[in-house]
Amino acid sequence: MQLKPALTAAIGRLEAAHIGSPRLNAETLLMFALGVNRAYLYAHPEQELRAEEQARYDDLIAQRSAGMPAQYITGHREFWGLDFVVSPAVLIPRPETEHLVETVLELAREVPQPRIVDVGTGSGCIALALAHELKRAEIYAVDLSSEALEIAQANAAGLQLDGRVHFLQSNVLEALIDRRDFDFVVGNPPYVGFNEADKVQRSVFEYEPRMAVFAGDNGLDVIRPLIAQAHTILKPGAWLAMEIGYSMRDVVLALLDLALWQEPSVVPDLQGIPRVVAASKL
Repeated sequence: MQLKPALTAAIGRLEAAHIGSPRLNAETLLMFALGVNRAYLYAHPEQELRAEEQARYDDLIAQRSAGMPAQYITGHREFWGLDFVVSPAVLIPRPETEHLVETVLELAREVPQPRIVDVGTGSGCIALALAHELKRAEIYAVDLSSEALEIAQANAAGLQLDGRVHFLQSNVLEALIDRRDFDFVVGNPPYVGFNEADKVQRSVFEYEPRMAVFAGDNGLDVIRPLIAQAHTILKPGAWLAMEIGYSMRDVVLALLDLALWQEPSVVPDLQGIPRVVAASKL
């Protein structure tokens, strides 16, 4: 089969499976199957696919039609202009999380050598994006999952940032709880409650790691200890910044005791949805 008809057939299969953005998915997987870029697809529509290429593409489309995220199929995801390896052991980095990186970079302007810890680092996308931008920062990345830490360390090596970030296995911040010298605690904690499981996209529910998505009945089982432990390890005047769920603004702000925290603020994403909460320690 020629390249263009193969692509058209794949789009039809994805549409029939009710997969969003079927053309984008079909093109992404064809580029991956052939090891080419998008320009090549459009420049060579009459290219005949070899039998092994067609078989591989059919298998990739079958996986995507079954709901597996394209990022897990290809094993890659771009975040902050950097290429990250991903697997079902880690949450797929989202563009919305770049707002958290932007928030921290803005706050870090006044800190010459910031000491930062990224909680629940997953793929390492937040920690490594910050390491890429803040050349003088000392950065720690912690996660409860040893499998996630392996992925994060591989990404650090691939981005040549492995000498810049310290990786630790930790339940929230317990491994660092004796410290009192951090300038920033940042993170994208799990924040979906089990009572909202029916609202989660099928691909997220079926394929992404539960411990990176769900946090108790109301989604606060990690955020609560994160706020308390962050206050312990931060310097006075230092910052906690974290991503939150679309409906969590008021409940998270209520957890930030104004006797302990000052200047709590909320940063919306491009759709106006509250996305990042930041507060400094009194």
